[in-house]
Amino acid sequence: MSRYALKIEYHGAPFVGWQRQTDLASVQGAIETALARLEPRAHNIVAAGRTDAGVHALAQVAHCDMEADWDAFRLSEALNYHLKPLPVAITDCRAVPQDFHARFSARERRYLFRILSRRAPATHCAGLVWQIKHELDLEAMRQAAALLIGKHDFTTFRSTVCQADSPVKTLDRLDIARVETPGGPEYHFDVRARSFLHNQVRSFVGSLERVGTGSWSPDDMQRALDARDRAACGPVCPPQGLYLAHVGYPDDPFA
Repeated sequence: MSRYALKIEYHGAPFVGWQRQTDLASVQGAIETALARLEPRAHNIVAAGRTDAGVHALAQVAHCDMEADWDAFRLSEALNYHLKPLPVAITDCRAVPQDFHARFSARERRYLFRILSRRAPATHCAGLVWQIKHELDLEAMRQAAALLIGKHDFTTFRSTVCQADSPVKTLDRLDIARVETPGGPEYHFDVRARSFLHNQVRSFVGSLERVGTGSWSPDDMQRALDARDRAACGPVCPPQGLYLAHVGYPDDPFA
């Protein structure tokens, strides 16, 4: 068997998420179906992260094992042909050693969250941003975000159905920028860690938006973190503004 790393871009709206589910459309299921067109058998690909329903990816990474020795470019082209017309694309494909594992070899996961601030309904980016009608206090959000950096018990920002063994994680970065776009001002949240709890990023952004509106102060964010209680979390923001933007490896297969 030959192993290949796939870099994958997708629009999450039509899918129940990454993970394969019986009789429901998933990104994993779509790619495995395409692989079966190339080598007719059951395929089981492994991804760096399991995105939820409605969440997008700019650079998800998965690995697959093929019986034939495929040219990596031809494999990506063939997969893209069989994935049409679904909003899923293999943007890069590389042959990798058998010990490469898309999930366990990863050392960093980076997420992007986009908030669009304008009153008029979104058109071109509808379904790709969380739209709000008010502006946000950028500096207050940055102060609150700084309190989350480092190693903490993130129980407050963890879904009640999270299956992680421990709520303790290390958050490496949470940068917030205001970006002027043709469609209006956006707030971009750049969130990086080795791994995340279920709904952790959406819980962060939902709480930070409360700080940005003035409903919370940065001190309220500290109290929420210290509470270690899911009930202390702000509203969990919707999935359509969230993107898996990058997965980092010690030896990047796509470098």
